[in-house]
Amino acid sequence: MLELLSLLLLLLVGWWWFDSLRAREIAVREARVACEAENLQFLDDTVGISNVKLIRNEQGRLIWQRSYDFEFSTTGNNRHRGSIVLQAHHVSLINLGLPPNTHLHLIP
Repeated sequence: MLELLSLLLLLLVGWWWFDSLRAREIAVREARVACEAENLQFLDDTVGISNVKLIRNEQGRLIWQRSYDFEFSTTGNNRHRGSIVLQAHHVSLINLGLPPNTHLHLIP
């Protein structure tokens, strides 16, 4: 019985690891696309996890909500922090964190 529980726990950890990698890949891709759409430079080509929690989706099912932070530049000489929120593997929010009237400089 203990072996079965250990195996189940190991499978659960493996699933969590694989699911988290997939979610991170989606977050990186979507952050890059959002930056490109706004003529921003996506820095470090990565995102960092900032929050994970269980939430209920519109159908009432429990799903994972993961929040990631990333950095981008408007000029090539500065750093700004943005964030992206995934619910399951779907983007629910991308925040570039710029004030509404910020003048963006195009990066050559």
